[in-house]
Parts: sequence; C-alpha cells; structure tokens
Amino acid sequence: MPPVAPGNVRVLRGDARRLEGIDDASVHLVVTSPPYPMIPQWDSLFARLGAHDYAGMHRVLADAWAAAHRVLVPGGILAINIGDAMRTIDGEFRLWPNHATTVTAAEAAGFRSLPYALWKKPMNRPNAFLGSGFEPPNAYVTLDCEYVLLFRKGRLRRLPPHDPARAQSRYSRAERDRWFSQVWTDIRGARQGAEGRRTAAFPAEIPERLVRMFSLVGETVLDPFVGTGTTLLAAARWGRNAIGVEWDPGVFRGLAQRGRALGWEVVTPSRPGARVGRGVRAPPRRRSGGTGAPTG
Repeated sequence: MPPVAPGNVRVLRGDARRLEGIDDASVHLVVTSPPYPMIPQWDSLFARLGAHDYAGMHRVLADAWAAAHRVLVPGGILAINIGDAMRTIDGEFRLWPNHATTVTAAEAAGFRSLPYALWKKPMNRPNAFLGSGFEPPNAYVTLDCEYVLLFRKGRLRRLPPHDPARAQSRYSRAERDRWFSQVWTDIRGARQGAEGRRTAAFPAEIPERLVRMFSLVGETVLDPFVGTGTTLLAAARWGRNAIGVEWDPGVFRGLAQRGRALGWEVVTPSRPGARVGRGVRAPPRRRSGGTGAPTG
C-alpha cells in the first residue's frame, strides 16, 4: 500500500471541451481514456455532441485537448489511452488511425509529443486474425495493442532541489524498468460494463502507473472523461488530489453515487455553463515531507 494519506477528490458534471470551473494552470497531470472514434458503442455519444463522422468525432476530442492544455501547469503532462478502430463504411473495410489523429490534434493545441507506450492487451483468442484460411493477400493484422500517448505542455518542469514531495513519490528500480519500457505486457484487460458503458475498459493499473510516473504526492490529476472514476481512485490512493469531469448524465449519476459513498465532493452546475468552483485545494506543502502541495 502507498505510504501516503489519500488525496482529495472532486467530481464535476461538465464538458471536457470546456472544463468550466477548473482554473488555468492548476492541474499537474491529465490522464484519460476518451471515447474512441469509429467504435460503434460510442456512436450515440458522439452524435449527441454533434459528431457523426471520423473528422467530427476528432473535433470533439481536439477541443478537449485544447482545454487540457489550458488547465495544465507549464511542463504538465497529458496522457491519453486510445486505440485505433477497424470498421466498414460504405462497403469498405479500413483502419481508422485514432492515435495518429490524436497526436496531430494535441500538437495543434500546443503540446509537445513525447515517447509513447504500447499496451499489449491480453487476447481471449491469441491466434485469432481477421481473414480466412492461410492464403494471401487479404487477411489483416490483429489490433491487439492500444496506445498510451504522452505529451508535455512546454518545457520540462523545474522543481526545487531536494524537494521532499519528489522524494516521497519515488518508485523502485524494478518499477522504473518495467514502466518506462515502451511495450507494456503486464497489464490485464478489464471487462466492459452493462450496455458497453465506459465502466471497466480502462484497467486501474494504467492510470495508477501514469499517476506515479508523471506526478508528485500532493499534486492534482485530472480525468476529463472520467467515466466511473478509475483514474480518481488511483490518484487518491497514491496521495494525489483528483478532479473528474463527466458529461454523460447516466454515467455521472452512477459516478456521483459512488463518489458520495467514498466521501468525494460532487458538484453539479445549476445551469449549463455555470462555474462550479476552483480546482481541488490542498494544504501548503510542508518541509517535513507531508502530503500537502500547491493547489490543483
């Protein structure tokens, strides 16, 4: 178990494209797994947001990356877990390269690309492939990896020498060697929830790993597509403050119920676009190495 006090958590009903109520430069790390464009289970959500094709779906996400850039501190990290899609449209089967389009959009929002990780997902049928028989040329490579794309806002963060929070946030040599390898093969997949909702497709090990890799104890982590709160649980468990934003009213109701049971603060604007308050606040960082930190 982590040797730190749990962080504070705030859950907001809001829009990832705007992030109302979250101050500029108040978040240290963004970790999220957004709806994947061209995956059928997300069509209705994108349609409610006015997006009906690949380009429109990515415009929705591009606005979210621009909002994330606004709320991150200089040097803050954006981590996006996303997979490509394969789908037949107008009788043509093709790949929809979500990871590549996301990189283009994040860079257009002002981020700098960093080396990314590939999460090799366990397969129920490891020898399965798309196609038939054993004759070329019309089979397809199986998509069994997802991307963990990493971006930074501007230059490296500068931290004080001998920062106690940084020392408190150390990971082991074995963790470093495993986490900073480009291909992650040690994370099991997680089941989808009822009706294909975003409930468990984002394994807890991914946000937990990213939280520990790219933030310090007492800092603030944001998930703008928070779903049922997997990122929030991971961040709080390791002594980070956390903010989660969810637009879908049905998903938010379940998240709010869960959050209240865990003692999280749940904020619902009284009207669309209303300001919901500042980011999570923590006590000033103590020289003794306590878990307080600057605001998020």
